[in-house]
Amino acid sequence: MSALDWLIVLGLNGAIIAYGLRRARGTTTSGEWFLSSRALPWWAVGLSLFATNMDNSEFVSATGTIASEGLHFLSAHTFGGLIGVTIATFVIVPAIYRAGLYTNSEYLEHRFGPGTRVLGALIQIQYRTSVLGLMIWAVHLTLVGVGGLRPELSWALIVSLVVLSGVYTAVGGLRAVVATDVLQSVLVMAGGLAVCVAVWRTVGGWDAMVAQLESLGTTAEGLAPGLAAADLTHVGAFRGRDGTTSPVIIFIAWILISSGWWTVSHTSTQRMMGARSLWDMKMAGVLGAGVSLVILLFTDMLGLFGRAQFPDFARPDEMYPHLISTYLGIGAKGLVVAGVVSAAVSTFDSMGSSMSAVFTRDIYARFISRDRDDAHYLRVGRMATVAILVLGFAYLPLILRAPTMLAAFRSVTSVFVTPLLIVYLVGAVTSTNRRVGMAGLATGGLYGVVGFVDREVIDVSWLPPWLTGQWEAFVWAVAFTAAGCALAALHGDASPPGAVSPPGDGDWLAKSSGALGPIRLHPFGERVPFLASPALYTGVLLAISAWLVFGLFW
Repeated sequence: MSALDWLIVLGLNGAIIAYGLRRARGTTTSGEWFLSSRALPWWAVGLSLFATNMDNSEFVSATGTIASEGLHFLSAHTFGGLIGVTIATFVIVPAIYRAGLYTNSEYLEHRFGPGTRVLGALIQIQYRTSVLGLMIWAVHLTLVGVGGLRPELSWALIVSLVVLSGVYTAVGGLRAVVATDVLQSVLVMAGGLAVCVAVWRTVGGWDAMVAQLESLGTTAEGLAPGLAAADLTHVGAFRGRDGTTSPVIIFIAWILISSGWWTVSHTSTQRMMGARSLWDMKMAGVLGAGVSLVILLFTDMLGLFGRAQFPDFARPDEMYPHLISTYLGIGAKGLVVAGVVSAAVSTFDSMGSSMSAVFTRDIYARFISRDRDDAHYLRVGRMATVAILVLGFAYLPLILRAPTMLAAFRSVTSVFVTPLLIVYLVGAVTSTNRRVGMAGLATGGLYGVVGFVDREVIDVSWLPPWLTGQWEAFVWAVAFTAAGCALAALHGDASPPGAVSPPGDGDWLAKSSGALGPIRLHPFGERVPFLASPALYTGVLLAISAWLVFGLFW
């Protein structure tokens, strides 16, 4: 890249980080740091959700996966995102919000007891730090492949980004994170659309790209087994790396993966819980999922255009950086790389803020040190932010072993995240007894560990692929978790979803929950106007998703 490109990258991101440091000043209480005192408007929360969802690994992994496996990933960006955000904002997060809680793991104790809470917190930390590893690797590929940096210089820059994002997050908490996410979301959108337009114009549009793919037949390198290049444009063509998995199973798996992101991950639920009203929470989810759908639809197309232009490109995760280097000129290249870096920083700060909240409230304050003042727990949260960000580097060996970044992520997600999603749903919509949470996590988690070992560590010959396969694992995780919940429900009296298990009256956790203030339903007069109904726009986006997946691309 040229000096001008680097000036754009460093100037834009430096300005946003400086703004974050400025907004971080004045945060003095845990309520401000963890939830921004529940004062965030819907548009700010929605753009923050988009910026966190659209991390740099999303650009890199989506392009590479679609270039080798096809458009099945579109299911995650359409139905998966919308179903996930609907479950989160209409069912689960409102229950947490009304209870005056700070984290979604705190709700697990509220509903199922302390053991489920700490296990849920540990699962979240493992889950989100694995995604940090994906982001770190994606930034490295971009800086080396597009920026031309030497590997050691690339790693030095990545560490600097982690440190700087950790500083303003540690100082300002959620308020500083959301403020920077709004600016970063604009930069991410501008960079993503710039590369899409450049590649589209160079190739000659959709019809020209399809014609090129059809001319390749099955000769292109790097395609998943059983696929011809023209099959990449169809959601239902991909049948797994072994060629035997039903596309319906893959579709269901993507819905579960996306639903887990919106619900299990406190990275997203923390933003929703910082909204100024329940209406703002729901509208924010619609905005975040809707903007993500549009931008990711364009990004998904890059994988198809990249395969058409470079049929023998055998390194899927390097396709996105390669397209930037090939098709963008001076200035535009800097804008796109600035967007990639900004996407990384927005997710670094989001994960640092949310996972430090989980550690501080759900582990440290609940089980280690329960009787300290607000300033002490604020300091712990700030220190935990840096530790969480460092943990992301531990997942790089697993990512390097996988055929694509996304394959590594899928293999890890089914182990504990899907069982935890089912437990949240059971807690929110049923009045079953308190043993159910731990029983569901135990059966679903045990299956997840056995499947992961069979897939990634030792091939257990007597375990059939239909039981432990990467895609099938999501459906079986639901089945085993539900079975554990059902068995536990047979023994014990029902307890309503609002049954509270207080950690201790008068301690910091209880006092901080009481300081959040009254719950607002919406910012209007007596009722929400029809044209401002979140359900209306959710229905419109679901109809668009159905047309895209089953009408246009299946």
